[in-house]
Amino acid sequence: MKVVYEDNHIIIVSKDSGEIVQGDKTGDEPLSETVKRYIKTKYDKPGNVFLGVVHRLDRPVSGLVVFAKTSKALSRLNDMFRNGDVHKTYWAVTHGYPPAEEDTITHWIVRNEKQNKSYAYDHEVPGSKKAVLHYHVIGRTDNYTLIEVRLLTGRHHQIRCQLSKIGCPIKGDLKYGARRSNPDGGISLLSRRVEFVHPVSKQNIIAEAPLPADAVWHAL
Repeated sequence: MKVVYEDNHIIIVSKDSGEIVQGDKTGDEPLSETVKRYIKTKYDKPGNVFLGVVHRLDRPVSGLVVFAKTSKALSRLNDMFRNGDVHKTYWAVTHGYPPAEEDTITHWIVRNEKQNKSYAYDHEVPGSKKAVLHYHVIGRTDNYTLIEVRLLTGRHHQIRCQLSKIGCPIKGDLKYGARRSNPDGGISLLSRRVEFVHPVSKQNIIAEAPLPADAVWHAL
């Protein structure tokens, strides 16, 4: 865990792939508990530490996660995420090359909860939800493409599903068509940047995640 930004009301950390944000049936320690322990130790706090989870990242995804340190910040951040006032940018290393250097793509996504997987369609189908994202190509090598993504909707596995649909599965993402797994078991999708107006101070907050250690990221 790397702390990217912290004040009295919020803390933004960069998580590694493989970490879970909140507790689940695996019983593995979630990032939220790691952050609580960090706060308790750093500030020598007695008793329980308050920490509000306002959004999550899929376990195999790395990058920025925003937490609330006060109930006031939690309530306001929840509203901001719900209303689209928190702007998140993702970077993805993909196989293949997209049809255009830059585009806004729309699909209709159906989530299969039993498989924990989503399926993208070019037209509306029963049970589907509209999914829209904007992407542009940052760089490429002979084998991989680095794509920046901005989500315009928030659907289950949206980036993974939509990029796979246009022929660009994310590196390491076996579930969505990658040829092989990454050594760490994660996928090459990074929550790279987050920007929003601070829920209490009203200052503009911009945070960026460091690139993963994988040499492919730095080559691109």
